Amino acid sequence: MRRNIYSAVFFSGVVSLAIELSASRLLSNYFGSSNLIWAVIIGSILVYMTIGSILGGKWADRSPHEKTLYGNLIWAAFTTGLIPCIAKPVLRSASIAMDHLQVAPLILSFVVVLLLFSIPMILLSMTSPFAIRLLVDDTQHSGNTAGNIYAISTAGSFIGTFLPVLLLIPLLGTYRNFLILSAILFIIAFWGLIRSQPGWKHILFKYAWMPLVVALAAWWGLRGSDKIANGLLFETESQYNYIQVQQISGYNVLRLNEGQGIHSIYRADTLNYQGTWQQILAAPFFNTSPYSPESVKSIAVLGLAGGTSARQAASVFTGSHIDGFEIDPEIVRIGYEYFAMDIPDLTVYTQDARVGLRSMDKQYQLISIDVYRPPYIPAHLTTVEFFQEVYDHLSKDGVLVINVARIGEDRRLADALATTIQRVFPSVYACDVPDTFNTILYATHALTNVENLYNNYLWLDESGSVDSLLRSSLETTILNLKPITTSQLIFTDDHTPIEQLMNTMLIDFYRSGGITNLQ
Repeated sequence: MRRNIYSAVFFSGVVSLAIELSASRLLSNYFGSSNLIWAVIIGSILVYMTIGSILGGKWADRSPHEKTLYGNLIWAAFTTGLIPCIAKPVLRSASIAMDHLQVAPLILSFVVVLLLFSIPMILLSMTSPFAIRLLVDDTQHSGNTAGNIYAISTAGSFIGTFLPVLLLIPLLGTYRNFLILSAILFIIAFWGLIRSQPGWKHILFKYAWMPLVVALAAWWGLRGSDKIANGLLFETESQYNYIQVQQISGYNVLRLNEGQGIHSIYRADTLNYQGTWQQILAAPFFNTSPYSPESVKSIAVLGLAGGTSARQAASVFTGSHIDGFEIDPEIVRIGYEYFAMDIPDLTVYTQDARVGLRSMDKQYQLISIDVYRPPYIPAHLTTVEFFQEVYDHLSKDGVLVINVARIGEDRRLADALATTIQRVFPSVYACDVPDTFNTILYATHALTNVENLYNNYLWLDESGSVDSLLRSSLETTILNLKPITTSQLIFTDDHTPIEQLMNTMLIDFYRSGGITNLQ
């Protein structure tokens, strides 16, 4: 008996944490992975677990039987298996609402899916109170018994922390991951019921319908793509992202997670995509005129994605070597397959941008950073200390270019980052990309002035050999330069209130009717 109960406690811990991690991944694919989303998910799960612990203790006193414990577990298994079958149709509709920025349906979808986790988490949280009640023989050893139960549950939770993230989701996807967790609980619960009471045929007859219902629900609910998207060429889940490749008007486009924003774009017959990617090309020309494109020999791209800006840079700065940093190896693979990332002299490093740059014992003339995806912005890539590392990896004529998103016309993020960068770089410039909510920041290693950009443009124009893509980038930059307002926020490794800033900007955007104005 004791061994079976310990097994139930252990696997309840495994599945509980696995469900919590999987819940965050399931919802982040549609709603993003900001700290606010994480806080709501974790807070809700903790509420469910609190309810389960209270109810479990009372129920265990009223019905201190193993069959009750395993009966709860089998219902937890059943409701866990139903989560993806119900969530996928709901979230598919949420993907449409996200594309059209319809806030009410998005919030409703989020709440509905979050409530799906309530029953299995409440039932799983009853396991430890039941186990303690069943295993305590006398009060003299009750502390030791309770300690063992919590230790075993915690050990299971440790395994559950890594199981979905490192194994199940990359191999099977988020939805099927829940089916595996459900199957684990079914096996433990069935075995416990058979061992705790006679008549296994009766038990089989009583509960065998559950996996059949889950299988039918999975067949119905898990069909089709994860999201409703026009021109879907490919979708998958990696250790880091939900990834989509769409074909829109002849262009392959890369979307990640909730799908707001295009991370890479490709069409075989052109390199001019009229977007933010090509603004990397204007960066070196803040140096003193005349500055030739052939002068750029070494480039780093932090946030390579499918390689769009790297391909554009390689076409303009011929003969340059490019180091591309992309943390997600699946995105790199897709870059080669769908975005022609087989660029000569491109070396790809699949690692975190800051760690990767820090490990490079070389200097670059151009470092491009395109890793921000509002509302999620990696805080460690926004700080004075990080920009000091970037500065140290630039040559004397080196330039940093960084893509910063605005929310509507709210420039607080761009101004805060520009002010932070000014703590390290002597000259910083801002350009708003037309017809987008993107601001490009340029920061030069040496002290420069904006007249350099104008003079370089005139010099290249007079030479008559300027690349059309470079010309477009320079003209866009010159015509859309914006003043930088000094911000009171300075981001450091010790204090980076980036999430609070983004949440405030989003709330102000909604209050001002920004969503309605965009529709």
